[in-house]
Amino acid sequence: MRPTRAALTLVATALTPALLLATPAVAASSATTVATASSDTAGSGVDDMSDDDVRVAIARIIADPATGKAVYAAAQAALDGTIEDQRYFLETGRWIAQAEDDSVAVARILFLATQNGDKAVIREANKALDANTPQALRAFLETGYRLAQAEDDSVAIFRILANADEKTDVAVIREAHKALEIGTPEALRAYLETGYATARFEDDRVRVFRILADPDISDALRAAAEAALEEGTPEALRQFLEVGQYEVDG
Repeated sequence: MRPTRAALTLVATALTPALLLATPAVAASSATTVATASSDTAGSGVDDMSDDDVRVAIARIIADPATGKAVYAAAQAALDGTIEDQRYFLETGRWIAQAEDDSVAVARILFLATQNGDKAVIREANKALDANTPQALRAFLETGYRLAQAEDDSVAIFRILANADEKTDVAVIREAHKALEIGTPEALRAYLETGYATARFEDDRVRVFRILADPDISDALRAAAEAALEEGTPEALRQFLEVGQYEVDG
């Protein structure tokens, strides 16, 4: 019996701490590796394998760290059973269990996407879970998630551009346009994960240097600006620009 949507939601909720520590890209990679565990025996002709080869193949699946929980449990049960149980696992049972693991992987992605407000990922994950076939789940994990995340990432970058100031957010705008022009899921994700923060740091440094270039600023403001630059972290510059400069001259 496949897990119900409610059961999958409970699984995803239980995994919340781990999910929130992962970026969407990492989450996608994790979900995909779970679903592609030890495919070396697929289609290899179980009937032509010796009993020992069958047991070795199952042992490899169990030893593979990418193997999902359902596949692992089914493999372990097969090893504890008869050779007929073991052959059945390689031919059929493994793929039934794999569909269960895929369902959980999609539910994990859906949970994280819901936290992040990623509408395209939510839409496509729900489609896969509603179809509830091994093929639909696998297609989402292998290609659908990546494409849906790219759609959400594009929207996120356009939002950044819409809120950017042409005079002060030069690097942020420049790098956003680069990511959109490249247009690959990887380029879009890289901008959101690292590129945006790096570009904003560049813009913030320029803004602080412009403040220092003003000969009419107070000694207190100059000291605060220089202190932020000396500390040199993105957080220090952002705090100075958003709060510190106004407290000094307030």
